[in-house]
Amino acid sequence: MKALQYPPFLKPNDSVIMVSPSSRIDKKLVSKAKERLEAWGLKVSLAKHVVSAYDNYAGTEDDRRVDFQEAMDNKKYKAIFCTRGGYGAVHFIDQLDFTQFKQSPKWLIGYSDITALHLRFNNEGFATLHGPMARHLATAPEGEASLLYLKGLLFGKKPTYFCPSHQLNRKGKATGVLWGGNLSVLGAMQGTPYAVIAKETILFVEDIGEHLHAIERFFYNLKHSGVLDQLSGLIVGQFTDYLENQLLGRRVYRMLSKLLKPYSFPVCYNFPTGHTKMNYPLICGSYVQFNVENEKITLSFIS
Repeated sequence: MKALQYPPFLKPNDSVIMVSPSSRIDKKLVSKAKERLEAWGLKVSLAKHVVSAYDNYAGTEDDRRVDFQEAMDNKKYKAIFCTRGGYGAVHFIDQLDFTQFKQSPKWLIGYSDITALHLRFNNEGFATLHGPMARHLATAPEGEASLLYLKGLLFGKKPTYFCPSHQLNRKGKATGVLWGGNLSVLGAMQGTPYAVIAKETILFVEDIGEHLHAIERFFYNLKHSGVLDQLSGLIVGQFTDYLENQLLGRRVYRMLSKLLKPYSFPVCYNFPTGHTKMNYPLICGSYVQFNVENEKITLSFIS
């Protein structure tokens, strides 16, 4: 897998837009998140239906699709901040037109259900930013690490992450293209043109409120389809509020460790990405150096 094209990094006074392509969100969170982005020196616009409500969605499918397409097409916007995940982005990813976007690419920021959009953008050849959204922007204290990293990345400062070791980690060093996101979305998108896991990928996954058997099923799918044979490395993020299945009777990391035992690529567990306070931003499509050592793991963005 080749590294994907980076959109231009942001500069002070750049214009960005907040959109809600999935579930609806509280107006107060959007307002506070907007203030945080403005404090970073950005000019922030809100999509027409950013706080709309249609059932559990942020507007009808057409509302959300049109808002998102307009955000992609408008040359003045240098980044698209998704306000929330939930569910709904998959409704229109196949309808997006990248003609204008390719003339003025911009960063897509979000995670969870936004993984569906990451997959589409990555499939078109563009790197994206898996990272904090409106709730985090609105509520995290000043100086919180995830937001510092997010701001730094957006303005062109690529970090090197150092994380503590985990007893189940498998040591090793790898280089490859970082790719992944929310596990349930990745699993649902298998078999589509947007979720082809290429050779020498360093895969990262996270999830919330998922059954253990569903997590295990996804990895068996990767095993039986030969994908695990192609990976250069695996980053297992946060699996919060997962639903314990007494028939399996195992914790998620232990379950994965056993399943992955036949493979030799480096694996780290408990990486700070996902539905937690510490949600380190990751560039989907970046070429990275991934080292798992006795005392720590290191992830560096190369290009």
